[in-house]
Amino acid sequence: MPAERAPSSSRHALPGALLIAAALAACNAEKAAAPPAQPQLQVSVVSLHPQPVAITAELPGRVSASLIAEVRPQVSGIIKSRLFREGSEVKAGDVLYEIDPAPYQAALDSAIAAQQKAEAAVTNAQIRAGRYQELYQRNAGSRQDMDDATATLAQAQADLAGTKASVEAARINLAYTKVTAPIDGRIDKSALTQGALVTANQAAILTTIRKLDPINVDVTQSSTNLLKFRADIASGRLKFTGPNVAVRLKLDTGDAYQQTGKLEFAEANIDQTTGTFSVRAEFPNPDRLLLPGMFVRAVIQEGIAENSFLLPQRAVGRNTKGEATAKFVSADGKVEERVLATRRNIGNNWLVDSGVKDGERVIVEGGQLARPGQVVTANEVSVDEATGELKSANRRAELPAGDTAKN
Repeated sequence: MPAERAPSSSRHALPGALLIAAALAACNAEKAAAPPAQPQLQVSVVSLHPQPVAITAELPGRVSASLIAEVRPQVSGIIKSRLFREGSEVKAGDVLYEIDPAPYQAALDSAIAAQQKAEAAVTNAQIRAGRYQELYQRNAGSRQDMDDATATLAQAQADLAGTKASVEAARINLAYTKVTAPIDGRIDKSALTQGALVTANQAAILTTIRKLDPINVDVTQSSTNLLKFRADIASGRLKFTGPNVAVRLKLDTGDAYQQTGKLEFAEANIDQTTGTFSVRAEFPNPDRLLLPGMFVRAVIQEGIAENSFLLPQRAVGRNTKGEATAKFVSADGKVEERVLATRRNIGNNWLVDSGVKDGERVIVEGGQLARPGQVVTANEVSVDEATGELKSANRRAELPAGDTAKN
């Protein structure tokens, strides 16, 4: 008996189902092969605007007293007493030492006696000269006698003038037995004690007085920096702040000195060995925090750079040529890399002369992963001027986009 044939409709349906199944399998394979869509890279940016920038120079310096007086005796004798406390503050005119005044008092008394004798001689000579002049006018005396009397009077007057000078010298020497402070300031230790013998104008000093308020700071500046500074002033890139230049100090501990000083003068010659010159600044020192001999760093404000841009140092890198570069985000969200002309560092920023415009956004975090032309998401942040750290930043920008999606 012949086999029965399948209906024609079943024969046509089977190939169609196979085709549909194959198409579905191909679509699923394409979906499995396609990678998942990645989100845009997120970067942190800072908007840049022109501003006046104070140009400062930080230079090493050393503290010195504004006045120094070395105390020496002006007369010879035995030190009878010391009348000051070592290391204390003294005023001009304060008695520091007392030298035995007895011999100088005797010398003064002797000079006074000589002066009195000379005064008596002048009186006698005046009477005699007057008498001979009267006799001569009456033709009762000779002219020779009158001339001799007049000469004797002149001699007596000269002797009197000499004795007066001797009295004044003796009085000065007696006053010098009290050794006084010539200036206000802090006095050092005493080199000699009570009972020591001193001589007039000896080489050895008795003590030293230093005036500590105000106090000086001597700093060293290179001639190269001076020439650059003057060139910037001449070209208009710097605006001179005037003769009263403000100066600040940094102590060895890293702390800032609270008082502000002013520039006093600069030397008019350059040291031929080092190519430097000295600049002196004066500071108030009411608490005696600064002492002579201390090393400090002086921050001198040289001028003002108008309409300048400050870029955070964390945003600036270097290319293979050693040029300063930074990455920016354009208005359409694309990354641009530029070469910058940096002049100097100001704190945690770079002072940039060219390559930046007002309102542009520079990448300060996440720029390592950004490529020129890449579209990124820019998050506005701010930078702490003191530390250079970001105050608010999207730390996820440091991670690859795939890892960000997983987390």
